[in-house]
Amino acid sequence: MTGLEIRVAGEAQARESAKVLARAFQHDPVCTWIFPAESARARRLRRFFHAELHHSALRHGAVEFARADGAIAGVAVWFPPGAWPSATGLSSLPAYLRAVGRHFGTASQFASAAARAHPHDQPHWYLAFIGVDPARQGQGIGTALMRSRLERRANEAQPAYLENSNPANAALYERFGFQITGALDLPEAAPCVPTMWRPA
Repeated sequence: MTGLEIRVAGEAQARESAKVLARAFQHDPVCTWIFPAESARARRLRRFFHAELHHSALRHGAVEFARADGAIAGVAVWFPPGAWPSATGLSSLPAYLRAVGRHFGTASQFASAAARAHPHDQPHWYLAFIGVDPARQGQGIGTALMRSRLERRANEAQPAYLENSNPANAALYERFGFQITGALDLPEAAPCVPTMWRPA
């Protein structure tokens, strides 16, 4: 791998970024719970991430992508203090419904649990999604994406928060100072999703 660059994403990168996130989350425990049929999961995840980027993250958040060998290899979606949940409006609803389809109920259960657990008593950065293309995993791209945003906000003295949907990522988050504070209140059939907090 040569020439790894971390850049701020714009609408021009939305579609490719959505594809990378979809591949990264294809086998994520929460995504397999929401979309159990593997044959349809990739399509639904592409639609979901494109809707999330287009209607919410690129308008209200801070999206960064890692470019390696001329292609997007990883994406991180952050929301600054006070920006989540973003007011996407009714115009975005069809895109989200098209993404989740008949899995709306399960997706809503997760979204509601995440909203209930989200801390509201202290301004913080929120890492909503971070994903690396499976073909590029293990090359330090996730680390570079984490370091980029956390270094940008180092002088802000503000904490950060995330939900860890994949146990394989725990070591990465802990390496950057995140600590487990609890877990989402999900149905018994759902995977365990710890909440994590990084002090200022």
